[in-house]
Amino acid sequence: MILKGNFIWMPAMDRLEVRENAWLVTSGETVTGIYDQLPPEYAGQPVEDWSGKVIIPAFNDLHIHAPQFLNRGIGYDTRLLDWLDTYTFPLEARFRDLDFARRAWKIFLNRLWAAGTMRFSAFATIHKEAAWALMELTEQSGLRGLVGKVNMDRNAADNLREETAASLADTEELVCRSRAELKHVGFILTPRFVPSTTAALMEGLGRLGERYDLPVQSHLSENPSEVDWVRQLHPDIPTYTQVYEDFGLLRKDKTIMAHAIYLSDGEKALLREKGVTLAHCPCSNVNLSSGVMPLRRNLEEGLRCCVASDVAGGHTAAMNRSVAAATALSKVRWLSHPEEAHLTLTESFYLATRGSGAFLGQVGSFEPGFQFDALVLAPDPAEDLLERTPVERLEQFLCDGDDRDIAARYCGGVLVEKPFDTME
Repeated sequence: MILKGNFIWMPAMDRLEVRENAWLVTSGETVTGIYDQLPPEYAGQPVEDWSGKVIIPAFNDLHIHAPQFLNRGIGYDTRLLDWLDTYTFPLEARFRDLDFARRAWKIFLNRLWAAGTMRFSAFATIHKEAAWALMELTEQSGLRGLVGKVNMDRNAADNLREETAASLADTEELVCRSRAELKHVGFILTPRFVPSTTAALMEGLGRLGERYDLPVQSHLSENPSEVDWVRQLHPDIPTYTQVYEDFGLLRKDKTIMAHAIYLSDGEKALLREKGVTLAHCPCSNVNLSSGVMPLRRNLEEGLRCCVASDVAGGHTAAMNRSVAAATALSKVRWLSHPEEAHLTLTESFYLATRGSGAFLGQVGSFEPGFQFDALVLAPDPAEDLLERTPVERLEQFLCDGDDRDIAARYCGGVLVEKPFDTME
């Protein structure tokens, strides 16, 4: 496949590449190269001509709760633990109804597609069949990523609290089934967080992770009350991070921990050693009054970080809005910590494309060998009044764009149309 247009991508956090009126060539799913002049060997081949349009890597969202998409924007006058009990858990209990779940998943996947998120790592619910339906529908949609059946066997309502052995058995069944039947969607171990998983369940999940070489996703140090609760539940373990480590759930280079706001130096050292990816969720952290991750400091200290939506703690699945929010929140922190330079908009863009894509493989850039995932940005009608450079058009899309500004979406070298026309 050959495309022509104005390409913008970031091979490193401090390096913005802009190639105007260039040609990008793919071979199968991956990028072969970008050329200012089309090489002679490609002469006469069909070209997808996006001349005048800006083409950027598609977004990757490494922390999103698929069932909670229905709750976005609701209940933000409460704090985290009360919000979970009042809004999150009652909604998730409804996913025992498979028809309800399938309709909700289609709405969720359509919205990710519309917003330009082509790959993700998602929490489903505790329900095995509902989790499988999300994996199956994602495969059908043309999107790609990781999906986890949530594990909860304590501190939950009766209709969401599992038997430990059943939770582990259902998890293992989904691991095996997904590997046998799916090509583009993988399974990720998903203990909700330490307060909702007993030692026995975490130990069992750790064994499954080792046996099947699985990635892991969970929550870490999001809220001071949550941190105190973990300390009470595990008084014999020094830190929240160490709880996951003791049960084998900080898998080397295979773990996503969301939030990670309240970390000691020792915890940071452990997370750095394990190559854990920390998902910074700026919209959620503000909405639920959780706090502000010291993102610049974490990056300078060698921690792997990315930007994520955390729907429905975050009020939108549109990753461009999380990029803008991460930049804004970094500036707010800079006012009281002037020694920590705030992030630029393009640095936050990196954390939502190549930075997050690194967890999923060679994803999030237009470098040779990378999966070709891309968004084609349609020109703003206002450009008839005022000409903008490609970089200015990117900036405006990150701050104020929506699905109307995306003319086309590619994932794995394939043009992806709207996944589902019917919700039935």
